[in-house]
Parts: sequence; structure tokens; C-alpha cells
Amino acid sequence: MMLTEDLEWFVVLAETQQVTATADLTHLSQPTLSRKLARLERQIGVTLFDRQGRRLELNRHGEILYRHARTALHSLDAAQSEIQSLASPESGTVRLDFLHSFGTWLVPHMLRGYRVEHPGVRFELHQDSAQFLVDRIAAGTSDLAVVSPQPRDPQVAWMQIAQQSLALAVPADHRFAKLHSVELADAADEPFIGMHPNFGMRRILDELCAAAGFTPNFVFESSELATVGGLVSASFGVSVMPVQDPPIWAEGVVYVPIEGAQRKIGLIWSKSRELSDPARTFRDYVERTTWS
Repeated sequence: MMLTEDLEWFVVLAETQQVTATADLTHLSQPTLSRKLARLERQIGVTLFDRQGRRLELNRHGEILYRHARTALHSLDAAQSEIQSLASPESGTVRLDFLHSFGTWLVPHMLRGYRVEHPGVRFELHQDSAQFLVDRIAAGTSDLAVVSPQPRDPQVAWMQIAQQSLALAVPADHRFAKLHSVELADAADEPFIGMHPNFGMRRILDELCAAAGFTPNFVFESSELATVGGLVSASFGVSVMPVQDPPIWAEGVVYVPIEGAQRKIGLIWSKSRELSDPARTFRDYVERTTWS
């Protein structure tokens, strides 16, 4: 098996056709270079040069190796350039995941501000449920993810970046609609619309209901908060939703604050993998910026 360094000195030798010149260019001694050539020819099983005094001339076998060696070195140079481009904090790529509900406001806000400062950086974006995003970070499929609530997985690091107040979302004609606030326990007998299991808002809803002493009766489970809001507006049920200002959910929904209920939003990354320079630079930008 040929090493990259063998390809390098062989190409130089093939082009100069002189051991002395090649030794000077590669910073190898002439005896060392001669030994390397002899070892390479033994490894391949054929001679690569015809000797004409001090001059070496590629034979048919050597011409084949020279052609492929040049191609291999060019490919390696191209790969190195591509990797360096990906890793550059000013022209590299950040693999960023986020919850569906953050794709309408938070993530666009982040990208818009960051790309003003770093216009050459590219982003590979992915949306999914909270647990799937945690799994992608742990597996190294993505660099960073914007999630809520804080994952329980010990493999990922967490940095809180914002929080949202939570409210009981009810239709405009609901008995709670004119209240200034509500105890979630008062809604124990209501039909609930929630997110599917493994979604962050579903975990938050389940934990809030458990703390209030009841298990919600789900009449529908969705993968989109917008759908949840739409069904609430149609009086299909109630739900726990983040309060967004300005509102981005369906019209005809009233958000009655739940005392002390907050949705913590954070950025996560793998504890066991070092972030690339572009991902680390973006994380630092998110950390020093106010998103609430």
C-alpha cells in the first residue's frame, strides 16, 4: 500500500528525472531517495524507470503509476480544500436542527442576524420532534439543535437562550376566555388537543397536568402547533400553548395565562464531539444575543 508521501516524491522524481534534483526539492537525502525507489519497485513488482546514466526515464509501468499518482494527489488536495472550506468559520457549514414551532420566528430571526455578520456561512437545516433532534445530536448527524424543554439525555449539552410564557388555549366563546389567569387543574375535565409523544410541547403539557393532579383526555394528537391552534379555534378542545407576541397561531383562540408556567428554550450539542469552527462560532453568537 502506497503512502501519500510516496506519491509525492515519486511524482517529483518522474518530472525531474534526476535523483539529485528530487532530493533537493523533497528535502530527502539521495541515498534515502534511492532506497525509497527500490522499495517501491519491489512492492509493485516491476521497475518504473530506465536508467540512462544519472538520468532516469519513466518506462511504461512508471508512466501508468505517474498518471494515477498525479490524479490521486489532485483529488487529495481537492478534498483538503473542501474540508477546510466546510470548517472555516466564515465560509463553512453549520448543521442546525430545530422544532417545527421555532421555524416560524426564532430560527429565521437567528439566521437573519447571523448571516449579516457572516454572509459566507452555509446552513443545513432540519426540522423534527424534540426526541428525534436529541437523537440526531447524540449520533453526530447534526451540530446544534434548538429545542424545548431541556432534554434528559446526558449525552447532550444544554444552553438556555429564551423562555416563553405558557397559556391554556381555549376557543373565544369558552368559559375560561375572559379570565386573567387559570389554574390548570380547573381544566381537568376538558377535552385536550396535544402534540404526539416525543414532541417537546407534549412532554411539557404532560408534566404540567401531572403536577396539577390529572391526566388529560386527548381527543386529537398532532405534529404541528398550528394544527393544535386551529382545532382549538374550532372548539374541538383546549390545549397548553406558548404565548407568542405577536400571535402566530390561529385566529379565534384566547390564551389564558397559566400562573408560573414557562417554556424554556435552549440550544443543544453533543458532549462527546468537538464542534466545528463554524458551529462553535454560531453557538457563541446565539449565546451573546437576546432572543426573548
